[in-house]
Amino acid sequence: MAGREAGVAGPKAVMVGRDVVVVGVSGSLASLAALRAGAEQARRGGRVLVAVLAWEPPEGEGLYLRHPDPAWARHWYAEARGRLDRAFDEVFGGAPRGVVAERRVVRGRAGRVLCEVAAHPDALLVIGARPRWHAARTHRYVHAHAACAVLTAPAPARPRGMRRTLRRMTAEDFALANQ
Repeated sequence: MAGREAGVAGPKAVMVGRDVVVVGVSGSLASLAALRAGAEQARRGGRVLVAVLAWEPPEGEGLYLRHPDPAWARHWYAEARGRLDRAFDEVFGGAPRGVVAERRVVRGRAGRVLCEVAAHPDALLVIGARPRWHAARTHRYVHAHAACAVLTAPAPARPRGMRRTLRRMTAEDFALANQ
């Protein structure tokens, strides 16, 4: 595998034009909401939806560069690619209807990658935000450096008490639910 297929391409290798809606996808509920909102914006404006999942080696780029392992990089690229594909399956059940969509997996920090992919001033960048979010690193970076308009899509609110209920559940509770 070479270039982007091996997951080693930088963000500059995937820059896009002006008639696009770029969506940051991570697999979180907030990013799924952003993917849905981005598809709707692309459909309304006759634009191309570009879903971007940025990834880095789990040990960080610094350590990876000291001990590079292409097989390890391919493994994490494949994991990121699978996460992006699962996001499309969860939101649309596959490919979105009525919109041209591209899926891109890019190695790099999420904020920097998203800003570089959506570098054209006429592009639209869509990111997700958790309820009561405290400006995460990616959000701060995007809002400070984006050259285009940024739309923040809120994640769906969780029902009250759900977190407490889930914390109290055991493995047996989940096993009983699947029977």
